[in-house]
Amino acid sequence: MDTNRNLTSMAKKSLIQREKKRQKLEQKYHLIRRSSKKEISKVRSLSDKWEIYGKLQSPPRNSAPTRLHRRCFSTGRPRANYRDFGLSGQILREMKAKRGRIEALHYDG
Repeated sequence: MDTNRNLTSMAKKSLIQREKKRQKLEQKYHLIRRSSKKEISKVRSLSDKWEIYGKLQSPPRNSAPTRLHRRCFSTGRPRANYRDFGLSGQILREMKAKRGRIEALHYDG
């Protein structure tokens, strides 16, 4: 059995590009969303709140921050990502296996 084979797989390029597009949209509409949410907290009347909610729904769906996914920096993998490193657990284990790549990381596996 070959122990040196690389088990990592890259995400589809189209999915990575879609995620980049969502990040750009989120940055573009961030101020609009934030100002609308502040207005909602200040307004007392229900009818005014409904108008502001309408404004909040006008930007594209992909501009909402909840639609963003954190992806691995090297492979684009969308799951098991560590914020501190920007990498997936799979890549971290590979780096740890190569010894010396990440000294501060302690992994017993």
